Amino acid sequence: MDIKFNKNEDHNKLLLSDLKRKLAKVKLGGGEKRIEKHHSKGKLTARERIDYLVDDPKKCIEIGAFAGEGMYEEHGGCPSGGVVIKIGYVSGKQCIVVANDATVKAGAWFPITGKKNLRAQEIAIENKLPIIYLVDSAGVYLPMQDEIFPDKEHFGRIFRNNAVMSSMGITQISAVMGSCVAGGAYLPIMSDEALIVDKTGSIFLAGSYLVKAAIGETIDNETLGGATTHCEISGVTDYKAKDDKDALDTIKKLMDKIGDYTKAGYNRKEAALPKENPDEIFGILPASRADQYDMREIIKRLVDHSEFDEYKEGYGQSILTGYARIDGWAVGIVANQRKLVKTKKGEMQFGGVIYSDSADKATRFIANCNQKKIPLVFLQDVTGFMVGSKSEHGGIIKDGAKMVNAVSNSVVPKFTIVIGNSYGAGNYAMCGKAYDPRLIAAWPSAELAVMSGNSAAKVLLQIETASLKKQGKEITPEVEKELYDKIKARYDEQISPYYAASRIWTDGVIDPRDTRKWISMGIEAADHAPIEKPFNLGVIQV
Repeated sequence: MDIKFNKNEDHNKLLLSDLKRKLAKVKLGGGEKRIEKHHSKGKLTARERIDYLVDDPKKCIEIGAFAGEGMYEEHGGCPSGGVVIKIGYVSGKQCIVVANDATVKAGAWFPITGKKNLRAQEIAIENKLPIIYLVDSAGVYLPMQDEIFPDKEHFGRIFRNNAVMSSMGITQISAVMGSCVAGGAYLPIMSDEALIVDKTGSIFLAGSYLVKAAIGETIDNETLGGATTHCEISGVTDYKAKDDKDALDTIKKLMDKIGDYTKAGYNRKEAALPKENPDEIFGILPASRADQYDMREIIKRLVDHSEFDEYKEGYGQSILTGYARIDGWAVGIVANQRKLVKTKKGEMQFGGVIYSDSADKATRFIANCNQKKIPLVFLQDVTGFMVGSKSEHGGIIKDGAKMVNAVSNSVVPKFTIVIGNSYGAGNYAMCGKAYDPRLIAAWPSAELAVMSGNSAAKVLLQIETASLKKQGKEITPEVEKELYDKIKARYDEQISPYYAASRIWTDGVIDPRDTRKWISMGIEAADHAPIEKPFNLGVIQV
């Protein structure tokens, strides 16, 4: 391997090491002391509950691990948004598990907690995937109630989704393993079946203190809404468990009895590993986001047998399109080519830029995949659409709109992996979060923004210096550099993959070598939901 490969490898492995360090911190939830306190009550943590419940903790993917990262420091932080969400297998059935983390503010709901819970339900609804709630929450975080309570995508949407999923026949099972208060009390009872753990689980609209204040009644929480009350008197819950493990064992038995699902019928053969070594991704991917590389070399390390059958290989070369298999599943891949290419007309096309012919090719390929019922995988490393008079006169806006139209109206499941740049309208055309990918994940090398840090900083610097000059201030080269560095640092923080993941613009930051698992499990989930409408581009300019 050459020196450049080694430098790239060192850089990308450092990014991976940083990812692992951040994940290790996130997995501590509210910290070791709170975990110890949680254990002293005879309770498992949210992550321990999920690990005990699923068939194999290693065969899971975690959604939103970095939710809330750096967002609520003035409130003491909210690691993982105070809730752990994983897609895995229980009694052989693929499902999504949502577990409140009571080590984080007693499992109280921050605004990002609501957004993350809604994302879990969205995945369940899109894929008709069974969902299991492990409830242990003090309810809405009152200091921020105005940001979580009344709006359409706030706390109440959870219960609306419970009702919708019930009408769709999507299995919902809840286990109350701690507090379950106020409006949150509706979630387990709107599920198909509800369990409650004796002595630690409780359900009530108002706790004993509020009951005393509201109506003057004196009563303890256990008598008010404990397991015995709800299993033997109110009939609110269906099963009483003696401890956490007993409750989780009961869920396993319930899941074991669920019948098979109607499959969408996506094509799958026996899985095979890539012939090319996936570890080499770290040396191929450039340390500098401005450098060129051949996306085909990345694809070869993601797909079965390293086989990629290209569609229109010699046309529209700034986007690669073609068929492959990932863990046995047939997929159509749409990927940004990051290598400088020369067209048959002798023109040079910059890597990572979408040209008119590339957009046209991608549109046709997406339509083909919809016609043949093949899931789509988008590999993003895009700086945007080509600009300038030649592109504008050639109809780049029209061709770009056609591609966006095809992505928007696609009825086969879509999966997006942000490998490198994800800038501007390129993010949209390559199936960014706004275009409903079933799952969207980013590599540690990813950057998501309207434009690159350098470009944005230069634009913002011009605005800032113009404003200061109007105020009569002298802008020396030293002052200009200081301003630039300050603006660039702020912007670079915002384009980080962790900034995006903290706000659930992506479902997570992942090790590139886990990409196959994410896509495979995503397609398996999508196979639960047969396509219900035809592919139709609507009105589109040819």
